[in-house]
Amino acid sequence: MLKGLTTAALAATMIAGSAFMANAADFTIRATANSNENDEDYDGLVVFKNFVEQASNGAIEVEMFIGTQLCSNGAECLQGVADGNIDVYISTSGGASGIFPFVQVLDLPYLMADDRVAEGVLENSTGFMKTMKEMTLAASGDTIRLMTIGNTGGWRNFANTQRRVAMPADMEGLKIRTVVADLPQELVKSLGASPTPIPWPELFTSFQTGVVEGSKNGITDIMGMKFPDAGLQFVTLDGHAYMGALWFMNNEKFQSMPDDMKRVVVDGFYQLQQATFASPKRKSIAAYTEFQEGGGDLYVPTPVEKAAFKEAATPVFSWFEENVDGGAQILEALTGTVASVEGDIEAARSADLN
Repeated sequence: MLKGLTTAALAATMIAGSAFMANAADFTIRATANSNENDEDYDGLVVFKNFVEQASNGAIEVEMFIGTQLCSNGAECLQGVADGNIDVYISTSGGASGIFPFVQVLDLPYLMADDRVAEGVLENSTGFMKTMKEMTLAASGDTIRLMTIGNTGGWRNFANTQRRVAMPADMEGLKIRTVVADLPQELVKSLGASPTPIPWPELFTSFQTGVVEGSKNGITDIMGMKFPDAGLQFVTLDGHAYMGALWFMNNEKFQSMPDDMKRVVVDGFYQLQQATFASPKRKSIAAYTEFQEGGGDLYVPTPVEKAAFKEAATPVFSWFEENVDGGAQILEALTGTVASVEGDIEAARSADLN
């Protein structure tokens, strides 16, 4: 009797093992984001993982690495993607600009008016996105693909510890934290402030000690990092740049998949993009409320004041075209797509009003 039970149990184990092997993933995607579980990047990856694994019936497994387990900065992470040690990585334009300087086009100020325009521009079929993808693949020697651009934190706004900023003149002399990338520093200079590159983890202490007096961030990042506790009490909603999140993938890994699995991955990045578009909008509601309830000063520039900011920032565009490889090409692609999207939106809006 015991022997029979043992044999039956062994047979059941072998069957279960065979089923597990049959359902084992054919492809594993190692995806990393140098952020945390409160970030839009994490929200996007969760949606991507869920969609891809279900739509592929388990043929694709997505392993998520949140933080710095696989790599610690843009250059290191992108090298990991190129080498095939990392399959998917999300970067801001500042993080990717050392390898792909032309992605700084996303930091050019006041080109896209609002979320509706930005989301239309970043649809994968637009002229801008096609150009960006082609340039990325070429610049990486066909090793890195740009899969999509989502959002990571809403819109960049100027924030500081000293005073309300309503006009460019109010920026005069302020020490503004920037990333190491050239373009954000040129923008801060054009507005009369002093750019000061500071690593993100050091920014809280830098506000406390006065090493810097301001930054260019979205409200969810400001509140998530508790910057008001370090003295950041003034936010100007000038919305000078959309906080684009560039999602890269190892080209060899993508090309190794059959067409039906490639389709699943591409659709997965669409789902990821939509999740990152939505996440900052929801999170910013509570963040703005918390900021103001804590005594923060939230200022929305008038159309005249915003036009003054845009005019003051004009030299940045010439600098970009003259100093960034591929700058003129990618800027032309972006401005052309923005004009086309704005026209489509106006036509749709007019139709809705009739």
